[in-house]
Amino acid sequence: MSGKLKLGSFFAGSTAVVLALWIALGLPLNALPLGNRHQLWFAALAVSLALLAFTLELTRRNLVRLVGVSALLILLISTLAASAESAFGRSNVFEILSRQGALGVITIGAALIILTGGIDLSIGSVVGLAAVAFGTLMEMGVTPFASLLLVIALGMAVGLTNGLLVTRLRLQAFLVTLCGMFVFRGFAREINNRQTGLVIAKEAHPEFAESINDMRALLVGKAENGALEFPAMLVVMLLIAAAVAVVLHKSAYGRYWFAIGYNDQAARYAGIGVERQRLAVFVLGSTLAAFAGVLLLLFTGTADPTNAGGSLELYAITAAVLGGVSLKGGECTAIGLVLGALVQPVINNLMTFLEIRPSAEPWVIGLILLSGTIADELIRRFRRTGRG
Repeated sequence: MSGKLKLGSFFAGSTAVVLALWIALGLPLNALPLGNRHQLWFAALAVSLALLAFTLELTRRNLVRLVGVSALLILLISTLAASAESAFGRSNVFEILSRQGALGVITIGAALIILTGGIDLSIGSVVGLAAVAFGTLMEMGVTPFASLLLVIALGMAVGLTNGLLVTRLRLQAFLVTLCGMFVFRGFAREINNRQTGLVIAKEAHPEFAESINDMRALLVGKAENGALEFPAMLVVMLLIAAAVAVVLHKSAYGRYWFAIGYNDQAARYAGIGVERQRLAVFVLGSTLAAFAGVLLLLFTGTADPTNAGGSLELYAITAAVLGGVSLKGGECTAIGLVLGALVQPVINNLMTFLEIRPSAEPWVIGLILLSGTIADELIRRFRRTGRG
């Protein structure tokens, strides 16, 4: 089957799947051509799912990892369904999928850095810094769209700084980004020493109200009154995941990143610009974190410089590992990242329904990360034994 025919068949299949889910959730299906947000979301879902399926490489290694995270999700979702009748209500499903989308954007950036043999512990602080900066810029009179672009540029600058310190000064990524975690949190507090938010921005500049509402509706699916009408962040995340999947599995850059993560010395001997590629990945990771900060403010409506984005680096790394990313580098699938990003929101929701105290969440997440690391090492040893 030719590539175009295969892609077309995947698109037809993904459209049918999205249509079935759309009808099951009771979402509006207006006549084409595209003319409103729901139709745009529908088309984006169909295209992104088709690209994710088209780019998936069905190797035994990938299948083992995908089966593992899928089995975990089936167990968690089954437990969630048994815990309460309202677990599969539309509002609760939308809430889970929205949180999956937000975490997924951060997870993709973190995973690409891990793929190339690095680590970024500053992601959560970058998310917080971006959220605070986005709100503060609008309070100062910068238009919402211009504020979005400036925050994206800020994320690129952060990634460029981290990347240069790691690739040019040869500093350990762990130490650089650990320091960045504190530095960027401090910057957020310097930018604004109080809580910022959409309401404050609208009160300071009423002329921004319509633009803020439109951006919020399109990117996170919330109405002016804050009601969640659609998990738009899931659509945003899937579009990003689809683009990353194409780069990873259908381009030379993806092959470079896999080679660097698997063996950076061999990659150098092969003529790959290892430092340049790692720098690019750091920039991409921080840019996605900054964009997630914008989504965070649009979704929650407020951002506190002391805790916005807190612990998200832990959740992102956990999701990446559960999704099949090896902490030693060289292994990653975009679909795995999408599935991995769903685990923590489901666990969080399940703990709420089971009335488990929130203080238990950190050790639950920690145990999951440890389990994923152990499983990753066992899989590696099994493969080495099989080759032998």
